[in-house]
Amino acid sequence: MRTIVFALCALTILTTLAGPALAEDVAPPPTGDGASLVLAQGGETIRGALRDGEGEPVPDVTISVATSDAAEVGEAVTDADGAWEVELPGPGDYVVTLDEGTLPDGVDLRDADRNPLEVNVRSGQNRTLIFALGEGAAGGGFLGSFLTQAVSGLRFGLIIAITAIGLSLIFGTTGLVNFAHGELVALGAIIAFFFNAPSAAGGLGITLILAGLAATALSALAGGAIELGLWRPLRRRRTGLIQMLVISIGLALLLRNALQVWFGGSSRPYYDYTIQQALTFGPIRITPRDLIVMLLATIALVGVATMLQRTRIGKAMRAVADNRDLAESSGIDVQRVILIIWVIGGGLAGFGGVLAGVVENVSYLMGFRLLLLMFAGVILGGLGTAYGAMFGSIVVGLITELSTLWFSTELKYVWALAVLILILLVRPQGLLGRAERIG
Repeated sequence: MRTIVFALCALTILTTLAGPALAEDVAPPPTGDGASLVLAQGGETIRGALRDGEGEPVPDVTISVATSDAAEVGEAVTDADGAWEVELPGPGDYVVTLDEGTLPDGVDLRDADRNPLEVNVRSGQNRTLIFALGEGAAGGGFLGSFLTQAVSGLRFGLIIAITAIGLSLIFGTTGLVNFAHGELVALGAIIAFFFNAPSAAGGLGITLILAGLAATALSALAGGAIELGLWRPLRRRRTGLIQMLVISIGLALLLRNALQVWFGGSSRPYYDYTIQQALTFGPIRITPRDLIVMLLATIALVGVATMLQRTRIGKAMRAVADNRDLAESSGIDVQRVILIIWVIGGGLAGFGGVLAGVVENVSYLMGFRLLLLMFAGVILGGLGTAYGAMFGSIVVGLITELSTLWFSTELKYVWALAVLILILLVRPQGLLGRAERIG
């Protein structure tokens, strides 16, 4: 029954995400495999250079620039060195399109879904934009594409897992379906962005590593503050779970709009990011940045698992999640455990937001877009268990990315939900959940 209720809550987001959130062309993640955005100094222009898979310049390719409302700004043709540049009328959001019909024979975009690209240009700023060209998504035919997408799915699943652990533990200990959890993800990414941004852009100019640590700590404090300032008083007043669910939706809307006012509506990359050459392991191509993201995510998940199994507070968390009344009668301070879970959950959500911002651009909507997949991972793995959230999220990430081998990228979240429904029909308690007797 709890699984069905949680699943219904998750699916209510689908009607919203299936529109703009699923079909919207957001600014692409800055990767060495796809298109990369790098901040440069100078006037307001968009420029770049085209190179094929062997590093040779690609001339005579047409690239056009338009505003976000489809008004044409300018057009450029790459010169003998593959370079191109378009002057802009001013700061704003622009859409850059490469005419694939002008590419020479044997040269293709490695990721055709990242054309066109959306970029935001601030006052007095240049954007250097790179379209990655080569022989398609990966050398080695279908096997290379499959393995590369599997690695991408594992990376995506690890990020979802980090953000979903807190959501699962909060539900396991309090029964609350927290729709505002995605905003903690966006909060961590945005805090790290402003810590990393130079002083000229209103930031502190510290390295992304320190910015990420600070953002994780502040996100943890935000999670604890929300618990102490909102949810604990509501529980003392014996507010029902349905009322608290509605309150969490309102809190999510409030935080999302506050983040939009603070950060703005456009998506932006971290300032520390630089273009990286992809590493090749047989048919698999992956950037050093993606390897580091996966390593950090794995370390965080192993750390959480070790904490839950080995530490006293971890065992108390599992006891409260398993049977709150029995844990309280055994002398465990349930309210203290719940507060610690909110702090840990907020910190992990913020850390996951930083990693997602490294892989993609930072946006105030990034947490909302991940929320559906967090719900899917928690339900698929089994409600209330951190291990289930980890495993289910990785499965969701793999399905999401591997589905793009056969279907449009706009439908990749839908296939993850379809697999979720099929598995729940066979195993309603989730992959790692326990069957419950009703009545």
